[in-house]
Amino acid sequence: AGAEFVGTFVIIFAAAAASIVNKKYGGVETLIGGAGASGLAVMVMVVATGHISGAHLNPAVTLSFATFGHLPWAQVPAYFGAQVTASISAGFLLKGVYHPFLHGGVTVPSVAYWQAFLLELLISFNLMFVITAVATDNRA
Repeated sequence: AGAEFVGTFVIIFAAAAASIVNKKYGGVETLIGGAGASGLAVMVMVVATGHISGAHLNPAVTLSFATFGHLPWAQVPAYFGAQVTASISAGFLLKGVYHPFLHGGVTVPSVAYWQAFLLELLISFNLMFVITAVATDNRA
């Protein structure tokens, strides 16, 4: 679960820091820059941790792999614990680094909460479908 901690920490820190920096400097990074920073962090951490434990850098990935029998359920609590602890730790480090300026890391839906929930559910399902298919199929 150590690889999950490091990978999740880097992803959360990079993604949130990109948003904070963008807000702090008046939008110079833009949405593309934020997405690029987040995407590169994910790519680098998947490559760096994939060979160690499968790059379970998101609780949804861990849950998907366990559900489909590619990860023992006994390992799920340790992975979840590492992922949640890493996320909280990254948040505290961001607060320390960017205090007192800490705007931009908050997502507020512009639609009803139930619509945002359904959209997030659909997007997460698609992501987990692709990750599970690519990571577990020998033909992929």
